[in-house]
Amino acid sequence: MARFEMLEAGFGDIGNTAQADILFELGMMYATGRDCEVDVVAAHKWFNIAAIKGSERAAELRGEMAATMSKMELARALREAREWMTMH
Repeated sequence: MARFEMLEAGFGDIGNTAQADILFELGMMYATGRDCEVDVVAAHKWFNIAAIKGSERAAELRGEMAATMSKMELARALREAREWMTMH
Protein backbone atom coordinates (compact mmCIF):
# COMPACT_ATOMS: atom_id res chain seq x y z
CA MET A 1 0.00 0.00 0.00
CA ALA A 2 2.73 2.49 0.92
CA ARG A 3 4.55 1.65 -2.29
CA PHE A 4 1.48 2.56 -4.33
CA GLU A 5 1.14 5.88 -2.51
CA MET A 6 4.76 6.78 -3.26
CA LEU A 7 4.25 6.10 -6.95
CA GLU A 8 1.01 8.02 -6.96
CA ALA A 9 2.73 11.06 -5.45
CA GLY A 10 5.22 11.06 -8.31
CA PHE A 11 2.49 11.03 -10.93
CA GLY A 12 1.06 14.21 -9.44
CA ASP A 13 4.30 16.03 -10.20
CA ILE A 14 4.26 14.79 -13.77
CA GLY A 15 0.70 16.03 -14.20
CA ASN A 16 1.55 19.46 -12.83
CA THR A 17 4.55 19.76 -15.13
CA ALA A 18 2.50 18.79 -18.17
CA GLN A 19 -0.25 21.20 -17.20
CA ALA A 20 2.26 24.02 -16.67
CA ASP A 21 3.76 23.29 -20.11
CA ILE A 22 0.36 23.48 -21.78
CA LEU A 23 -0.47 26.74 -20.00
CA PHE A 24 2.94 28.13 -20.98
CA GLU A 25 2.20 27.28 -24.62
CA LEU A 26 -1.10 29.16 -24.40
CA GLY A 27 0.85 32.19 -23.17
CA MET A 28 3.30 31.84 -26.06
CA MET A 29 0.43 31.55 -28.53
CA TYR A 30 -1.08 34.86 -27.41
CA ALA A 31 2.29 36.59 -26.95
CA THR A 32 3.43 35.79 -30.49
CA GLY A 33 0.10 35.82 -32.31
CA ARG A 34 0.45 32.20 -33.37
CA ASP A 35 -2.96 31.16 -34.76
CA CYS A 36 -4.60 34.23 -33.16
CA GLU A 37 -4.20 37.96 -32.67
CA VAL A 38 -1.46 39.10 -30.28
CA ASP A 39 -3.11 39.66 -26.90
CA VAL A 40 -0.78 40.76 -24.10
CA VAL A 41 -3.50 40.45 -21.45
CA ALA A 42 -4.25 36.83 -22.38
CA ALA A 43 -0.54 36.04 -22.70
CA HIS A 44 0.20 37.44 -19.23
CA LYS A 45 -2.77 35.56 -17.78
CA TRP A 46 -1.56 32.20 -19.12
CA PHE A 47 2.06 32.88 -18.18
CA ASN A 48 0.90 33.78 -14.67
CA ILE A 49 -1.11 30.58 -14.28
CA ALA A 50 1.74 28.48 -15.71
CA ALA A 51 4.15 30.14 -13.26
CA ILE A 52 1.84 29.31 -10.37
CA LYS A 53 1.82 25.70 -11.60
CA GLY A 54 5.64 25.66 -11.52
CA SER A 55 6.95 26.92 -14.87
CA GLU A 56 10.06 29.02 -14.26
CA ARG A 57 10.21 30.15 -17.90
CA ALA A 58 6.61 31.38 -17.69
CA ALA A 59 7.51 33.38 -14.57
CA GLU A 60 10.37 35.05 -16.46
CA LEU A 61 8.25 35.91 -19.48
CA ARG A 62 5.39 37.11 -17.26
CA GLY A 63 7.77 39.60 -15.67
CA GLU A 64 9.11 40.80 -18.99
CA MET A 65 5.61 41.20 -20.36
CA ALA A 66 4.36 43.04 -17.26
CA ALA A 67 7.06 45.68 -17.77
CA THR A 68 5.49 46.59 -21.14
CA MET A 69 1.84 46.58 -20.04
CA SER A 70 -0.31 49.42 -18.75
CA LYS A 71 -1.69 49.22 -15.21
CA MET A 72 -5.17 48.60 -16.62
CA GLU A 73 -3.96 45.71 -18.79
CA LEU A 74 -2.02 44.20 -15.91
CA ALA A 75 -4.98 44.46 -13.54
CA ARG A 76 -7.24 42.79 -16.10
CA ALA A 77 -4.75 39.95 -16.69
CA LEU A 78 -4.39 39.31 -12.97
CA ARG A 79 -8.16 39.38 -12.47
CA GLU A 80 -8.72 36.92 -15.32
CA ALA A 81 -6.01 34.60 -13.97
CA ARG A 82 -7.60 34.67 -10.51
CA GLU A 83 -11.02 33.88 -12.00
CA TRP A 84 -9.59 30.98 -14.01
CA MET A 85 -7.79 29.57 -10.95
CA THR A 86 -10.99 29.81 -8.91
CA MET A 87 -12.93 27.81 -11.50
CA HIS A 88 -10.22 25.18 -12.00
